[in-house]
Amino acid sequence: MSNEASKPLLKDRFRGYFPVVIDVETAGFNANTDALLEIAAVTFKMTDEGELISDTIFHEHVVPFEGANIEQAAIDFNGIDPFCALRGAKQESVVMKELCKQVRKYQKAADCQRSVIVAHNASFDQGFVNAALTRQNIKRSPFHPFVSFDTTSIAAIALGQTVLVKACQAAHIEFNQSEAHSALYDTQRTAELFCYIVNQYKNLGGWPLSTE
Repeated sequence: MSNEASKPLLKDRFRGYFPVVIDVETAGFNANTDALLEIAAVTFKMTDEGELISDTIFHEHVVPFEGANIEQAAIDFNGIDPFCALRGAKQESVVMKELCKQVRKYQKAADCQRSVIVAHNASFDQGFVNAALTRQNIKRSPFHPFVSFDTTSIAAIALGQTVLVKACQAAHIEFNQSEAHSALYDTQRTAELFCYIVNQYKNLGGWPLSTE
């Protein structure tokens, strides 16, 4: 068998799914009524040794959609001024179309059939992504509508921790609390955590699965 044929491929690791870490910052907890304010995404690639590593980064600030609800407690928590011109925010339709375009590009390059959202407390981020896609009438979403990989659950099993900062600390990943609750920072740390756990499992002999 040639080296190329035996080379570990990302498409084989997750049954044809292309994992994409997503983190959102919002103006509340209700995906259907509350504004999406910031979104970031990290894609992955696999080394020749079968190690999962972060690859590309997508990051945009988002203009609240027309009629969006903005909870004061939420923006006090994340520190985002939704209407500050210095944010360089773009319309939600533009952001979501570009996100889908970028993800489809890398998904296709990896020869995967569908992208799957990876997130810490994934149902929250997936809910806001799905709501924005529906709101903007985007039909060609690369993301599976309900499958997700939740690093909260994965970290609980692998590290005995569910809070992102504590899971990162357990994995010896540097985490600066003052930078937390930025979509970009949280996405990058979540991506590192996901890689750490996936690669640890591989190094312990859990993947590739033995066919003998």
